[in-house]
Amino acid sequence: MTAVHPERSPKGGVEGRTSELLQLDLKHVWHPFTQHQSWPDDEPIIIERAEANWLIDTDGRRYLDGVSSLWCNVHGHQKRELDAAITAQLGQVAHSTMLGLANVPAIRLAAKLSALAPEGLTKVFYSDSGSTAVEVALKMAYQYQQLAGRPQKRKLAALVDAYHGDTLGSVSVGGMSLFHARFRDLVFPVVRVPVSLAAVERLFAEQAHELAAFIVEPLIQGAAGMLLQPPGWLKAVEALCRKHDVLLVCDEVATGFGRTGTMFAVEHESVKPDLLCVAKGLTGGYLPLAATLATQRIFEAFLGSAAEQKTFFHGHTYTGNPLACAVALASLELFEREQTLERMKPAIEALARGLEPIACLKNVAEVRRRGFMVGIELKGYVASDRTGFKVCKAARKHGVLLRPLGDVVVLMPPLSLTVEEARLLTRTVYECITSL
Repeated sequence: MTAVHPERSPKGGVEGRTSELLQLDLKHVWHPFTQHQSWPDDEPIIIERAEANWLIDTDGRRYLDGVSSLWCNVHGHQKRELDAAITAQLGQVAHSTMLGLANVPAIRLAAKLSALAPEGLTKVFYSDSGSTAVEVALKMAYQYQQLAGRPQKRKLAALVDAYHGDTLGSVSVGGMSLFHARFRDLVFPVVRVPVSLAAVERLFAEQAHELAAFIVEPLIQGAAGMLLQPPGWLKAVEALCRKHDVLLVCDEVATGFGRTGTMFAVEHESVKPDLLCVAKGLTGGYLPLAATLATQRIFEAFLGSAAEQKTFFHGHTYTGNPLACAVALASLELFEREQTLERMKPAIEALARGLEPIACLKNVAEVRRRGFMVGIELKGYVASDRTGFKVCKAARKHGVLLRPLGDVVVLMPPLSLTVEEARLLTRTVYECITSL
């Protein structure tokens, strides 16, 4: 599929409307992770609609969605079954609180998530985003240890270069100085270790008696540049957590719902976390929704009379939003009906083959991949060159939208990517890197 360029009117038309919208954007919108001094010079694109795996801007140009609209789109855009699920739910109720009430889609989705998740994760706590799912998990882990009679277990452990979100609790367990150093006086201290089994073993030998939980992104650290963990590392960490009564929190916000080739990344090593955080792909990329899954053991520690004040005092206005839960349920049903995990295998293979010549380029340090999660690390440049951004900007001319992480070019397409689209994606990146 190639980019489409509409006829342009010299007196306005689509071009004039795009210009007007861009001026309004520049005047009023503050974009995330964006340096607005350079934003106007980056030739911003305004997306107006979408079809399948393609986004379409206000000038009618089509772009392959190479990063799943920030890692969340699963089945493609304008998916008929997901559209219908939202429309049907709108005929019932758009939102009602879950504080003291329940709703039908939230109940059914919780049961479905519990059935799909690793064994033992029977309780589902809803929130709004990946950051809030992590916040919930951290507070649950901390309070659980207090209620379980281990008040000395107050510390949290996390990985070097971890990323778990942008609220202050999730920033605390995050370890990327670019994003987090500015807020070091606002966050709580965390014990940090590299992805080294020997380092984790030393940590547990010395401080396990004080650790409430260890939070990890399983198998691959996304925002750090798609850094891969050694085979067996996660399973060994699980064993250490079990031995020392440290809760294992797996943040599958980025890796969940098929991104690594299985429904959840922990399945690759048969790991059963105590707490599992999901968001992004939960609704197929349609609406904001997150969930923290917990074991029955954790849940039961919070049971007691009102006087005991064991309640988990945490919640959000849009917790368990019926619209979001309805489309999430429809997305999970699509996984089964369309056999998504099986159908994506040819595209994964095409992606892997297309990355081989990229890995041989002299200005590529390394290509890291797990399923549909890819990081292409460039070398020979300084940060001020914005080389990763230049590659992604050049890709637009080929009808492909990407977003870098510094000098790492990230590919994370929807699971509905076709073999031909996978070839277009890798061919485009190859051409753009060689043109540097």
